[in-house]
Amino acid sequence: MRILLIIPAALLLHACGTPASGKSTAKTDNDTIPVQVMTLEGSGDPSAGIAVSGQFTTDDETQLSFKTGGVIHALLVKEGDRIHRGQLLATLDLTEINTQVQQAQLNLDKAKRDYQRIQNLYKDSVATLEQLQNAQTALDVAGQQVNAVRFNQNYSEIRAGEDGFVLRKLANPGQVVSPGTPVLETNGAGSKGWLLRVGLSDRQWAQIRLGDKARLETGALPGQTLSGTVSRKSEGVDPQTGTFSADIRVDAGGTHAAGVLAAGLFGKGVIQPIARSAANGTWAIPYQALLDGDGSSGYVFVTDDGHTAHKVRVRLSGMEKDRVIISDGLQNAHALIVSGSAYLTDSSPIRITSPNPAL
Repeated sequence: MRILLIIPAALLLHACGTPASGKSTAKTDNDTIPVQVMTLEGSGDPSAGIAVSGQFTTDDETQLSFKTGGVIHALLVKEGDRIHRGQLLATLDLTEINTQVQQAQLNLDKAKRDYQRIQNLYKDSVATLEQLQNAQTALDVAGQQVNAVRFNQNYSEIRAGEDGFVLRKLANPGQVVSPGTPVLETNGAGSKGWLLRVGLSDRQWAQIRLGDKARLETGALPGQTLSGTVSRKSEGVDPQTGTFSADIRVDAGGTHAAGVLAAGLFGKGVIQPIARSAANGTWAIPYQALLDGDGSSGYVFVTDDGHTAHKVRVRLSGMEKDRVIISDGLQNAHALIVSGSAYLTDSSPIRITSPNPAL
């Protein structure tokens, strides 16, 4: 009797085993999350470089002005003129300042006479010590006033501080200018200080570093290529242009072209980022792929085999239109999940529902 009961029980367990197995498989299929992905490719290929353009300038451009205000008497140079250190470039009408100098000198002469008289009276015990000291103070003040007006007299003319060229004339003879108003703009002789100042997008700014090499060209030197080095990289956006900027200094080997270059001349170039590759470049990813961004970092989901999602931390370095610039964290990833991330956790099973376009 016991044997008969055991056999049906064994058959029941065997019959239940197959549906249970089938039920487990169905659950896995239902939990697979459909996603869309984009193939990741580094954006810092050194063979391609970063194309930029801008204008040539120098690192010693200077706006010259008078220390005192007045009427411009003469401008002795024109735009494009070569100038030499110490050369007189412009003068004010000195009628007013010369009058001030004469008045100060007269006050000084009077203060000297007063001091001498009080000193004699003090020796005769007629004047007090206080009167003598006051006369001495008045004499010192008058002397300092003479020094001040003569200093202003000297700076009522503009002289060149260095050899160079006149870039722009910003005022004209007969014009009334206040102290510090720019009158002339000059630069150095151009033998050592030429720069190509270029504008950069967020993505380009994140890719370049100080010291990166560049090849430069300009229409003034057809068929010639100048070498340069990134010497400055802005730390903020220019509010007028909405872009970042960088200076590419023309290397010493290209200074033979100094006589051909001019401030404001258009130039273009290709910056070769140092040690960039797909393994340590930058990536521009869609906003919707980024999770939990906090300004400098965030998280994304990636997949290497097309079947499992992995959550990785990334570093943010900028923004560009509808994309986020990633500078670190995607080196070892094959594909980025751009849709369906909100339903994923680390190691979630996934099913790709779209082709894998390159990012």
